[in-house]
Amino acid sequence: MSSAAEQEAVREGGVPSPEVGRRPALNGRRRDAGAREQGPEVWPGAPTPLGARFRVGPDGVAGTNFALWAGGAAAVELCLFDEAGAETRAPLAELTHEIWHGFVPGVRPGQRYGFRVHGRWDPWTGARWNPAKLLLDPYARAVDGDFTLPPEVYGHVRDWPQQHVADTVRDDRDSAPFVPKGVVVHDDAPDDEWADDRRPKTPWADSVIYELHVRGFTKRHPGIPEELRGTYAGLAHPAAIGHLVDLGVTAVELLPVHQFAHEDHLLRRGLRNYWGYNSIGYFAPHAAYSASGTAGQQVGEFKRMVRALHAAGIEVILDVVYNHTAEAGELGPMLSLRGIDNRGYYRLQSDPRRYADYTGCGNTLHVVQPQVLRLITDSLRYWVTEMGVDGFRFDLAAALARSMHDVDMLSPFLAVIAQDPVLRRVKLIAEPWDVGNGGYQVGAFPPLWTEWNDRYRDAVRDFWRGALPDVRDLGYRLSGSSDLYAWGGRRPYASVNFITAHDGFTLRDLVSYERKHNEANGEGNRDGTNDNRAWNCGAEGETDDPRINALRRRQIRNLLTTLLLSTGVPMLVAGDEMGRTQGGNNNAYCQDNEVGWLDWSLLDRPGPRGLPALTSRLLALRSAHPVLRRRAFFSGRPQTADGLRDLAWFTPRGTEMTEQDWYAPASTVALYLSGRDIPGRDARGAQVTDDSFLTVLHAGSRPLAFQLPGPPWAEAYELVVDTSLEDQSAEPGTLYRGGETVAVPARAVWLLRVCDEPEPRER
Repeated sequence: MSSAAEQEAVREGGVPSPEVGRRPALNGRRRDAGAREQGPEVWPGAPTPLGARFRVGPDGVAGTNFALWAGGAAAVELCLFDEAGAETRAPLAELTHEIWHGFVPGVRPGQRYGFRVHGRWDPWTGARWNPAKLLLDPYARAVDGDFTLPPEVYGHVRDWPQQHVADTVRDDRDSAPFVPKGVVVHDDAPDDEWADDRRPKTPWADSVIYELHVRGFTKRHPGIPEELRGTYAGLAHPAAIGHLVDLGVTAVELLPVHQFAHEDHLLRRGLRNYWGYNSIGYFAPHAAYSASGTAGQQVGEFKRMVRALHAAGIEVILDVVYNHTAEAGELGPMLSLRGIDNRGYYRLQSDPRRYADYTGCGNTLHVVQPQVLRLITDSLRYWVTEMGVDGFRFDLAAALARSMHDVDMLSPFLAVIAQDPVLRRVKLIAEPWDVGNGGYQVGAFPPLWTEWNDRYRDAVRDFWRGALPDVRDLGYRLSGSSDLYAWGGRRPYASVNFITAHDGFTLRDLVSYERKHNEANGEGNRDGTNDNRAWNCGAEGETDDPRINALRRRQIRNLLTTLLLSTGVPMLVAGDEMGRTQGGNNNAYCQDNEVGWLDWSLLDRPGPRGLPALTSRLLALRSAHPVLRRRAFFSGRPQTADGLRDLAWFTPRGTEMTEQDWYAPASTVALYLSGRDIPGRDARGAQVTDDSFLTVLHAGSRPLAFQLPGPPWAEAYELVVDTSLEDQSAEPGTLYRGGETVAVPARAVWLLRVCDEPEPRER
């Protein structure tokens, strides 16, 4: 820390701030030129609910109640803006339990507003109040405008010559002309289109997740009207929903739709944040995705999108970023929480000038602080109860589960979620890691939670590129990851299985590139992971070699089929089912262009044409057969007198695998799923039974002689899926007898259904 003399010198070089505990004189007038001379009348109002809520107040007068928690602040000003941008200020004089509040008669939905918060400027103690900066209401239901991040929006002087104290000199320039404003929204307004909404309530075991970006999924879709592309209304369009229904997915997982800001380093390079993992408004749908307008219309548009998806039987899961905000580290902008109460909202280091950073984004929300926990849970409940969403995927969830420093599965955040009557009923998905020490927590989250299982991703990628030393880990991943989740009442659907996600290669790039190619991001190809576990099939990038392209298509089919036949909840990434590429960019977070958008013309090209058909067939099989989406872990024990097991593993010789086989290098694994006695009962209480299946995964470069298990496992088999075939529009339908030796093609997956015919038909 700097010396006391140096701190005082820096303070003298800045602008003096109010003394501790002393309130500046506020008379409802803006002191800058061009402002209205008199602020509005402010009645006492109420401290709850937080945010701006339009209502009918005392004596039947309509207006808006404003309430802001600002612990430690000396004063709070409400700032109202007219259509021309002229600002009127009014003090919120009432203070109840650190909440500043007031009711303003006549303020109606559509009103644009913000706050200015007064207090000490002393970064050495973590105090960063600066009333020159207009702050976004953390509870704003809608946001109008965009963040451009000129120097005026920073609380400190950015060009201060002494770099080691650069963040400590207060900048007194007004930020209001350069920042978005909150918008008053009529939360309780009737909406006939929303009233008949019916949630699909798909059980976890029956769920298939499809991760997509609202803008990227719709931006180039030829069936969506141009004015709706890139918007919530575009995703609600029948052309978009029709594709999802045809595939057979049950839920969309939307990349962040909370209002977010673009990072300064991207704007300076002429780029923008595309993915949206830079939240600043936890109640507001991102305004740039609205086709209806940004003066509150985006709220209704989002609701109509949810309703349209629900009507098609598709749930809506939001990818949410409560671990950090767009204000970044101590050199970041002052947009909202930093200026309201920096010490209350953010985790600070022992040197309070610095931020604890478990996220890699410069700051970490202080979730153990009651008001921060309230902000997060209020936001979650709002999206469920008023916006209709069905669940959440929590970015870097381990950061939310930290108590003081360590990840704690009894942390306040997890405890509150577990007992909340609204949140414990929705789908909860953890990205079970952060970037801090001890942050990797795959398999550790408590019941109610499912988790992104990156160990599944790694094992499947390594198997198909020939890099697994043995098949022990793969066996666990294909059968539900019982080694990670068979505790505390958790089930196989605690594992969200994925091979690709927004972060990393697409499925096509995974078989076309071995190295990242992120030059377009402007970071010297230093960003993005180097651990891709990819195989380019013999050439780096696009090629005209027909052999390589055929192999790549087959490998995509292998990876896709493995995912959709595995026990657990599969997650697809939008475009993988049509062979989408990002040109080898494995970190396209700033590519709001053709790199990041789906190319729908792929559906009309000859190469990947079989992928959508294969995806649909596999998902239809999964839906029709409960043995492929089990609700309980396999026992591996004999179920009948003849020794039939619910899960059995076979070698190419047709014998059950021994302990030694699991430890030996292998390019083939075969698993038998018995449908005779599946744990659980149907809605009428009857025992669930199903067909039995044999799946053969062969990653070897040559065809394999494989002896099919005979009785008691099967008298005969019907080939249902063969990934070596380019045409995937129908089942092969070939029959084999049990005990027969068959030729499994090189690098292929076979799915065979057990049937009763002792003598197969002529082939």
